[in-house]
Amino acid sequence: MGALTQATAATGLPAGPLLAGVLLLGLLLGSFLNVVAWRLPRGESVAWPGSRCPACGHAVRPRDNLPLLGWLLLRGRCRDCAAPIDPRYPLTELAGGLAAVAALLASPTAAAAGAVLLLLLAMIVVFRTDLDHRLILDVVTLPGVVAGLLLCPLLGTTRLDALLGAAGGWLVLEGVRQGYRRWRGLDGLGGGDVKLAAMLGAWLGWQGVLLTFLLGSLVGAAVGIALTARGSAGRLTALPYGVFLAPAAAVVVFWGRAAWTWYLAL
Repeated sequence: MGALTQATAATGLPAGPLLAGVLLLGLLLGSFLNVVAWRLPRGESVAWPGSRCPACGHAVRPRDNLPLLGWLLLRGRCRDCAAPIDPRYPLTELAGGLAAVAALLASPTAAAAGAVLLLLLAMIVVFRTDLDHRLILDVVTLPGVVAGLLLCPLLGTTRLDALLGAAGGWLVLEGVRQGYRRWRGLDGLGGGDVKLAAMLGAWLGWQGVLLTFLLGSLVGAAVGIALTARGSAGRLTALPYGVFLAPAAAVVVFWGRAAWTWYLAL
């Protein structure tokens, strides 16, 4: 029995309305992630004050604060000062909605769907803060390691694999970080990347974090080559690794086990 079947049986709702409700919940969570990604790197409270336009400081009206819909109705501009509203806000809300639906559809149980959604929401925050601030927050990764070690069986990861993944993920990226610093005399990775690796290992196990490194590095290399070819980056330009690890981890959550099985079959 899958998570969707369990949820329909528990609530008595048909699959369509239930998925619509889950999508709405995910959009609301995505809206909250916008607050987290904006305020926590600045040391601000996520609870107070209410949402305000960063350009003019006016409070956002409740009707304008509706996830995704508010941005569309405002045509991407503040009602008070007409300053453009960054598309990252509705895209983050949409990502939250899609993550909630995907977690429910792909998970074997409702509890597993909740665990998958928790990890995906954390990856959305990692992506946003690393993209916007070159910062991966300890408040996400350190509790994330603990949560991963506790909840990993819901993702099909044994606790032994989770411990090996957390330790191995940390050691691999810390080794790369220290080695690059000695070779180039500068940091190629930040401490946040290392903690993120430990978190992903705790959730996905050593096999999953290995696949995440591989996929994230391949995408990062492709982006780096493309930027260099356009003249937007140089050989030593630093790219935020978390921006590539976060979506790679999301891919591994859904298809990593199948990919690992396929690789072993070779």
